[in-house]
Amino acid sequence: MILLAGYWAGYFLLHSLFASNRSKKWVAAKWPGFPYRLAYNLVASILLLPGLWLLFGKPWPVLWALEGAWKYLAWMAQLLAIAGFLASFGHYDMKAFLGLKREESDSFRISTFHRYVRHPWYFFALVLLWSQDMDEGRFVFSVLATLYLFIGSRHEEAMLIEQYGDRYETYRKRVPALFPLPWKHLGKEEAETLVK
Repeated sequence: MILLAGYWAGYFLLHSLFASNRSKKWVAAKWPGFPYRLAYNLVASILLLPGLWLLFGKPWPVLWALEGAWKYLAWMAQLLAIAGFLASFGHYDMKAFLGLKREESDSFRISTFHRYVRHPWYFFALVLLWSQDMDEGRFVFSVLATLYLFIGSRHEEAMLIEQYGDRYETYRKRVPALFPLPWKHLGKEEAETLVK
């Protein structure tokens, strides 16, 4: 359990550290033209493997198992989260995200999902994390991943404020970070006005 928790805590820490603008600028200054985003994604993917082995390579004691109506509600939540992930791909430049092209758009955009929550992928990830049967290993991972998404969203937003300034600050005040709230969102026209 200590090894599992330590590995994932270290993974999330390194993931945030190397996603920072400081790290990107340092590498760009040392090695101009280095495909940082692609290398970052490849290393992050490889480093996932030991953590997944620790998580799924042995049976952990079960903490709870969803039954009856709760199980069906959890399945529905998971399906909706997966559908949300898939539907949201069209709102991102996936080639730039994966590091398969060098140019990243600097334009400020607000997709349909972003009108309701500032970090839709984080929201969908949290739904998937917590809408399943839970054993000790998954529980430790889910707690650490939830902390990482919360702290990581703050870290990411500092970079977005640096990039977009007052526009992002205004957007940030109007839309919740991780969980949609029915009374707090942007209308379509409001979002278009803010983007312009």
